[in-house]
Amino acid sequence: MTTHTFDIVVLGGGSGGYAAALRASELGKTVALIEKDKVGGTCLHRGCIPTKALLHAAEVAEHVRGAAHVGISATLDGIDAAGVRAYREGIVAKKYKGLEGLVKARGITTVSGLGRLNADRTVSVGDDVYAGTDVILATGSYSRTLPGLEIGGRILTSEQALSLDVIPERVLILGGGVIGVEFASVWRSFGAEVTIVEALPHLVPNEDIALSKGLERAFRRRGIQYSLGVRFQTATQDDTSVTVTLEDGKEFTADYLLVAVGRGPVTADLGFEEAGVTLDRDFVTVDDDLRTGVPGVWAVGDITPGLQLAHRGFQQGIAVAERIAGLAPVNIPDAQIPKVTYSSPEVASVGVTEQAAIAEHGADAVTAYEYNLAGNGKSEIIGTGGLVKVVRLKDGPVVGVHLLGDRVGELITEGQLAVVWEAHPEDIAPLIHAHPTQSEALGEAFLALAGKPLHAL
Repeated sequence: MTTHTFDIVVLGGGSGGYAAALRASELGKTVALIEKDKVGGTCLHRGCIPTKALLHAAEVAEHVRGAAHVGISATLDGIDAAGVRAYREGIVAKKYKGLEGLVKARGITTVSGLGRLNADRTVSVGDDVYAGTDVILATGSYSRTLPGLEIGGRILTSEQALSLDVIPERVLILGGGVIGVEFASVWRSFGAEVTIVEALPHLVPNEDIALSKGLERAFRRRGIQYSLGVRFQTATQDDTSVTVTLEDGKEFTADYLLVAVGRGPVTADLGFEEAGVTLDRDFVTVDDDLRTGVPGVWAVGDITPGLQLAHRGFQQGIAVAERIAGLAPVNIPDAQIPKVTYSSPEVASVGVTEQAAIAEHGADAVTAYEYNLAGNGKSEIIGTGGLVKVVRLKDGPVVGVHLLGDRVGELITEGQLAVVWEAHPEDIAPLIHAHPTQSEALGEAFLALAGKPLHAL
């Protein structure tokens, strides 16, 4: 058995882990980065990047299908599943190569293998032991399923869905959250008949109700079917199809079933609890600074309670590296982290919903304004409907920004600045948004809340 000593040992090379390693190296620390698969984790290899490549391919298909509307003669002859897969894999390979080069250039030692935390705060990988003054746990998440619903055959998680070498003719999606609606959007653009089954009353149920209802209307226009408010009961499959039965007895049959009911933390059988790390429903318990109950052991990313977002993992990894180096980074609460669902149309939000603001402050203290993208020139040009909704406290700051429409994810950073800096609409109203851009829609909402609407009543 050989012991290797570093300032910091990072267990897990996904978004949170490699961000921590890169920042720690910048700050002069020696770092070992342990990863059982490939550095980049789920986000780069099986999540954010490959799914967004699929969504771009789907967008191209829709543009070709609707080209005649803008005076362009084009014909969509079909979807080449192998070609789409090659495109997607090429994007991932290029980004992976770049990340590998960056990690190497920073002098980080990468260790390939399954790491296990020991009681003495070291990490074992096979016969080797890696010791650090500090250890950062960043082991990520996995696709959940439901009790009695076994993954396999025609019942898929998002990882298997990415690997499909065919375009399904009919597909069922269990779960109307981010992953479910993104795959629904892709498959519909590729020509599939799609049905989403969501047990809660709305799609993207964690978003403001205006966005949920707007997305439902948009999906209905696109021919995406959905069942809301009734829970899943059973699923059966044979060689050619899958049948899902709901608790009310209703049945749906399709070629495949995608299970998209959320992701769970990867914390089992890694020695965490034996080393004294407290788990709650399999998530690592941390304080506001991401310390576990074991001195010198930290946790970041999807294994900590809260939003499971790559950019949250980046931020947490950077923050922990800086705290270890003696700096004092600002804590960013989950409500101030932007969220984007990259379906068509996109859903983007930051801050609190109108309902949550009313629950906290009372109905008399909250006001909101919705601006329909029908009044926005650039949105009309690119052919998207949707809305901008801004929530503020009366005579007070903006507390929530909620967007629906193609490409609106690119606008959410302005919303984050408004919410985090506690800006009043009156502060933002004098600022100029370039014309014609979709950002003008956000500007119109700020103008209206400041009492001086321009293109709105």
